[in-house]
Amino acid sequence: MKFSQLTYEIEGPVALIGLNRPTKRNAISDTMITELQLAVARAGQEARVGILFGHGDHFSAGLDLAEHVERTPVQGIAHSQTWHRVFDAIERGPIPYIAALHGGVIGGGLELAASAHIRVAGSTAFFALPEGQRGIFVGGGGSVRIARLMSATRMTDMMLTGRTLSAETAERLNLVHYLTDAGKTMDEARRLAKQIATNAELSNYAITNALSRIQDLSHDDGLFFESLMAAFTQTSPDATLRLKAFLEKRAGRVVPPTA
Repeated sequence: MKFSQLTYEIEGPVALIGLNRPTKRNAISDTMITELQLAVARAGQEARVGILFGHGDHFSAGLDLAEHVERTPVQGIAHSQTWHRVFDAIERGPIPYIAALHGGVIGGGLELAASAHIRVAGSTAFFALPEGQRGIFVGGGGSVRIARLMSATRMTDMMLTGRTLSAETAERLNLVHYLTDAGKTMDEARRLAKQIATNAELSNYAITNALSRIQDLSHDDGLFFESLMAAFTQTSPDATLRLKAFLEKRAGRVVPPTA
């Protein structure tokens, strides 16, 4: 399968999906969205973890505005719903995703990053939601995902004022999980991906698919759903082998973090 605006590579259990329009700051076009849908489906079949990254100097400057100008409102709805389907396939698909971020993570680029389960940002990364200044609104699920990560009031501030966040501020506001030096983002993403790939496949699926749904439930319903997932995973053959290895001291124990 050949892509024109993405790269796709398998490294052992990890799928590397690269946004590949560097001269356009990896602006997300209709073609890129179509290819991303295909790449995500493929990764779900042949990898245990996916990494999203951008070629060139930026992760993504967001929506390709050149394609957006002439759309009617009905076409705009259909376009937004296409993004929703693709980003949902990342967030609630069969494998976890890590977003490796550098340079601009802007608008739709931040919406894409928010659909990943873990975000790693290099020191060059900066984050913005300039939709207010462009006369538009987020359409790739940002009003749900980004608002839940950093709060709706923080997102409101970014959209109203055009405020740009550094990587350090993004981590403080819960947009980012890990910070790295410039040029080290993919190294850290690969390290995390390889670690996650050693987890039980069913546990990874439960973590990435159940936790976000539980947040939408009432207290009692959430606890019931949790009990179902706990029983479902703990009685699997993989869990039995892993728990037995731990009890027989053949598996590593949790240790304190290093300085």
